[in-house]
Amino acid sequence: MPAAASPLLDAFARQAAWCRPLSPFSSRVLERSHAWLQADLEAHAALAALAEDPLAAAVSLRWLAGLHHLALQGLQPWASLWPPNASAASDRSLDDAISSAWQTQNQALRTALARPPQTNEVQRSAALLPGLLHVAAQTGLPLALLELGASAGLNLWCDHYRHDHGSWAWGDPDSALTLSSEWVGPPPSGAPLQIARRTACDTQPVDLTAPGEGLRLASFIWADQPARLARLRAALQVANACMTRAGVTVQAAGAADFLRAQLRQRQPGHATVLMHSVMWQYMGAAEQADIQSQMAAAGAAADATAPLAWLRFEPPAPDQRVELRCQFWPGGADRLLATCHPHAARIHWVAT
Repeated sequence: MPAAASPLLDAFARQAAWCRPLSPFSSRVLERSHAWLQADLEAHAALAALAEDPLAAAVSLRWLAGLHHLALQGLQPWASLWPPNASAASDRSLDDAISSAWQTQNQALRTALARPPQTNEVQRSAALLPGLLHVAAQTGLPLALLELGASAGLNLWCDHYRHDHGSWAWGDPDSALTLSSEWVGPPPSGAPLQIARRTACDTQPVDLTAPGEGLRLASFIWADQPARLARLRAALQVANACMTRAGVTVQAAGAADFLRAQLRQRQPGHATVLMHSVMWQYMGAAEQADIQSQMAAAGAAADATAPLAWLRFEPPAPDQRVELRCQFWPGGADRLLATCHPHAARIHWVAT
């Protein structure tokens, strides 16, 4: 007897609809997976047991990444059916690949399902870098950069990428990665940028020095988005070299605990910048309140010799456009710098 309507099936259906305009192939895989889950009660029960709210826990995206990971490893039949190798995979071939994956690659898929999505979208550096330039212009000081929810730490090195947005450009023209966006508005500040110290945390960081972790990170990118995959591979090359040279790693830690330890290390002569991108909505309300309280207390003690900034690339609410905002102390003024596409493909800069 097919599975009746359930939160898991609803999550797969909704994610398929969201993917349709952005990633038609991912949408198809989720639709075929939805049909398979209706028929396979054992698989339905296993995936449903992963989370009380499968949509919030992104179970469908974990499943999609697990299948993509099989393809990226060159395993068959997935490598032949997933982009860029697939031309027109039939529904029947996708159905067989999905059911076969659960039967023959069960442990690999269960491992993938146990890990939350880690896209670490490096295109967001196209917005974060101008935000750091804004802080540098306001303070005239070297920055101590702290990133929350950093995944593999790719955006922690946003100043090591080339930025070329048509109306303005910044950074090393020989960088392995050039970021471009549809830029609207005036260019950001041209102030000198010096990052004296940088550190980051994530509850489950991706260790780029571990074999296969770069490939696992790539699995979370939708298979029919080759530009994003190419951008990730170039960013991995840059970030890996930077982390090795600087001896910087992403710490495995909760955001509030990490911030508490880092704020104790603030020193005169540096502007401390707390930065994060599209991670705030995934934190619990208690941890959000803890971070807000810490920043308010540290801000109250900030002065011109040791200023504090909070740079956020976040939607003000789910399904709303992303805003790049910066709150600055002393003073506590919170300023809108730009409105952005969620992956920073389009940036409307409003700060002057």
